[in-house]
Order: sequence, then C-alpha cells, then structure tokens
Amino acid sequence: QSLVPVMPVKSVRFYTLALIVLDAVGILAAFTLAYILRVQFDARPLLNEVYANEFLQTFFILIPFWLLTFLSLGLYSPRVYEKRLTEYGKVAIGSFIGILIVIGYAFVIGEPVFPARLVAVYAIVIVFFVLIFGRELLRLARKILYRFQRGVQRVLIIGSTDTTVDIARRLSDTTKSGFHIVAIAGKSDKALDTIRYKSVDKALADIDTLDIDTIIQTSLFDEPERNLQIMSAAQTRHIGYSFIPGEPEFYSGKNQTDVFLGYPIISVYQTPLVGWGELLKRIFDLAAVIITSPIWLTIMLVIAMFQKLFDRGPVIFVSERLGRHGKVIGTYKFRTMKQEYSGKDAAQIFRSMGRKDLAKEYEKTRKITDDPRITTLGKFLRASSLDELPQLFNVIKGELSLVGPRPIIREEKSFYSHRAPLLFSVRPGITGLWQVSGRSDLSFAERVELELYYSQNWTFWLDIKILFKTISVVLFRKGAQ
Repeated sequence: QSLVPVMPVKSVRFYTLALIVLDAVGILAAFTLAYILRVQFDARPLLNEVYANEFLQTFFILIPFWLLTFLSLGLYSPRVYEKRLTEYGKVAIGSFIGILIVIGYAFVIGEPVFPARLVAVYAIVIVFFVLIFGRELLRLARKILYRFQRGVQRVLIIGSTDTTVDIARRLSDTTKSGFHIVAIAGKSDKALDTIRYKSVDKALADIDTLDIDTIIQTSLFDEPERNLQIMSAAQTRHIGYSFIPGEPEFYSGKNQTDVFLGYPIISVYQTPLVGWGELLKRIFDLAAVIITSPIWLTIMLVIAMFQKLFDRGPVIFVSERLGRHGKVIGTYKFRTMKQEYSGKDAAQIFRSMGRKDLAKEYEKTRKITDDPRITTLGKFLRASSLDELPQLFNVIKGELSLVGPRPIIREEKSFYSHRAPLLFSVRPGITGLWQVSGRSDLSFAERVELELYYSQNWTFWLDIKILFKTISVVLFRKGAQ
C-alpha cells in the first residue's frame, strides 16, 4: 500500500467531498447493475414484482444512511483513505452493513425491496468493487493533478540528521510524492532546489509567507521549549505536523509507529475538527439554532422585558473574547452585573472592594461562588445559564459553536501556555465538557485539560451527549457545578 503521512491539508475538504459524491454515485450504480443482471439477463421467475423506478427511489432514500455508515467507519478521514489496506477493509465492512440497512428498511416498511434474493448477493459484491474502483480513480486523478502542482502539500523540513537529507531527497519528485519541499531548516542536500534556513526561528516566522501546509521534524531539540514552539506553530495555523525521528533509540519500547519511506513515523493528529468534522459540526449548529429559534427568541424577549423593568441599563453586554485562531470576537450575553462593574477586570475590582479572598478565588478558578457584582435578576440568569442565550447569534455568525472550548478573555491566554494554539485552532462553544463535568472544584488547569481532551477526541456523538447534559444541568441542576 502507498503510505504517506496523514495530515490535514488545504485540499482535504475537496478530496473528502469528491469521495462522498463518488460513493453515492457508486452505490446507486452498483445496485442498478445488480438489478439489471438479475432482471434483464436471468430468465428465471422473480420472487417479487419491484419495478425499476421503485427500486431506484428506495436507494435514493437509503444512500444517506450508507454515507453515514461510511462516515462512522472513518472512510472520509485522511488517516483511513490514505492507507489502501485499511480502506479496503472498511469499505467491505461498510458495504455489508449497508446491505443490512436495506434489509432492515424492507422489514420496517413491510414491502419487498429486491425483486429476487440474488440481487442482494450481486449488489454486495458489485458495490465493493465499484467503490474501490471509484476511490482508485480519485487517487489517479490526484496524481495527475500533482503534475500540474494542484493539491500538492508545501513542506517545511526541520532537522539536522542524515534522515533529514534522505527524506528531502526522496520527497523531491513532487509528481510521485505529492509533496513540494519548499524549505529546510537544518541539514540539507545542496542538489535540492529549496530555501535553506540556519535558524529554526526564522523558518517558523516565514511559514505564512512560504504558504507551508506541513511541517516534518526529523530530530528533537535538547530544549523542550523549542520542540513545543514547532508544534505550536503547526497547531496555530492548523497545518500538518509529523515527527520522523532519525535516532534508532527512539523506536524502542511501546511506541506505536507507522512506516514512511522506510522510516518509522509518528503522526500527530491535531483535532478531528478538520474537513468533514468541521463541516458536519457547522451544519448541525445552524440547523439546531434555526429549528429552535421560536423557543429561544421568545425566552429572550421575556428576559429583555424584565431587564428593562428592574434595571434601566443596557440589556445586552458585549464581552471581548478570543475566538478561533485567537481572533478577537464580541460575545453577546444578557447583562448580569451592575453597570459600574461591566467590562472591568474582576480581580482588580475585588481588591478595590477589599476582598482579596475573592480576587484569589477568581485567579485560581476564573469564577466566583457568591459574586457581589451581580444583580438580583443577574443571579437568576446565571444560575439558569439563560444569560448566555444571546450567544446563539454568535453561533449563527460562525464565531461560536454550540459545543466547544470556553472562549477566553485576553488576560487568560497566558494561563494556557503552549496549549493555547490547539484550543484556538477550533471554534469555541457556548457549552463544553467542563461545564457538564459535575464538579464544582475544578481548577483552571483541570478545565484546560478537559477542553484539550474535547478538542483532540471530538465526535459528533460527544457533542450530542454534552448538549443533553447541558439541558439536564439547566433544567434540573443535575450534575451542575
């Protein structure tokens, strides 16, 4: 099988979309061919009278379920479709499950789907080969595009070992590898037509200028901060990163590695929220917000009326937060603080009140159990989390997601240290894993760990679970902090 580092690239969305379209067309074509083989070329009587238009209508309905099955098997993830044997196995499993879906559908509607049992037998074989053919055709098209510098990954290699030179030399034929070695920071082959950097700092500073898609590191630096710097540079820009160590001692123990150009390779997958995952999450966010809009808009109108009755200040408070990629966004909330405290640093306010205990509590956990700045109505809004309803407009604008890491203020960025780039690489959310953890004594560092876990282990079903737990917390205070 052809082994390449599985990394997010700019063209991953287009490749994934092409796979989805080819799979949908392939499934329909395979079942059409199976129907024709049995009905048109087999003289034996049919078991059921199923006309061609009815047969095709059924599969137009079922194709989305096939695609969801393939999605759950990871067939639209680069870490699967870049490995032929793994992909072939999952296509076979997905095809079998797909047939079971068809049979289950026939059972539910109480009507036959296949005109004869042999159609199902033909279909399960044909669909596998048609899907594999379609995927190989797409690989061939990608290789052809490589010759025209389309879909090529622009690579920065960092390292000063013999491995660095060997990897660079063997990747230099872009038409075969799909990689274009743009620059090397460290040891290089003088025959290669690449930009050379003596300073890693300078190379990292030029990543955007060089339009780098992927960083390959071939040796570790003695200073851990330098290695984290390289990793953070990739995470901040949401580009690929792979570590291919040149030292044989690194391969000992229980480290799990793959093989790339004859070298063990460790690939770091920053987050599943790239490509298909990001698109699925965005579609779900918009659909959920729009469908439920009559409910939350009505609640917001009632709250706004009460705000005006009991407090003549502004109804909405806009808080500056750091969103995706560290971009400053204005998050909307119902104002819950007294007007004179809104928008000011909490720790400084508590110290000016003579409440050093509250200042220390806030600096440790970034929240206060009994906050003297909050209005009476504000206490209710915060306790019920209704103060965050206006953030649904941030979701519509694409600045927030329903579920994600907590959007932070500028002053909190320093507390994230080297972890900030990964958290900033995904869209922050109204609710998240730590909000429904059920613990009231989480330190700021523990919250960050939960948010990192979410970012690195995201699934669609994890979002669903968090949303249901959030509703439980809001309505019944079950698992509340």
